[in-house]
Formats: sequence, structure tokens, C-alpha cells
Amino acid sequence: MKNVQLKELIRILKKTAIEQKVSLWKRIASDLEKPTRRRRTVNLSKIDQYAKENETVIVPGKVLSMGDVSRKVNVVAYSFSNNAAKKLLDAKCGAMYIADFVIKCPNPKGKRVRILG
Repeated sequence: MKNVQLKELIRILKKTAIEQKVSLWKRIASDLEKPTRRRRTVNLSKIDQYAKENETVIVPGKVLSMGDVSRKVNVVAYSFSNNAAKKLLDAKCGAMYIADFVIKCPNPKGKRVRILG
């Protein structure tokens, strides 16, 4: 994702936070504003450890492929490694980018959403 697209995503997240009165989106926007080296990286093993069944997990950074996911979760992230995306699809879990999730979000209030990092 290019810098212009990232800035637009941050703007949309902040706007959604104000419109929906949900601080979750503002927190994700502030995490994405950090320099690349300070953004979160999360392995699949950590997602499996902390996520509950049918929960949505948001990673305001990159998802890496170390480990496996044993339960059905939806993973929303800024980016995925190729192997992590493949493992999530093989495990029949949802994998979506934050930009797509905010636009298509059936849950603008952020219920049953967990931020990992």
C-alpha cells in the first residue's frame, strides 16, 4: 500500500471513529500513523492463542506465518505475508485488509473485535 493510500485509510478511520462514536477506529488510525518499524507484527500462533471462536482480530501492522490457527477467526490486517494469507485460507479463516474491512464492515461499532499486537 502506498503512502497516499495509507493517509487516505487513516483519514477514513478517523472519520468513522467520529461518525460512529467508536474509539476503536481512532486507535487503529493512530497505530497506523507510526513509522513502519514501530508497527505491530503478529504471528499466527499469537492470533490462535488470544482470539476466540468467530471473533474478528485486527492487526494494525503485518501478520506473519509462524504457527497455525486452530479455530475459525476473521483476521483483518494492514498487510499479510504470503505464507500467512495462505495458511489462513487453508484454515478456512477470513483474511481481509483494514481498508476493505472499514468500507464493507457490517460491524461499525466494533463489537466482538480484538486488537492484537
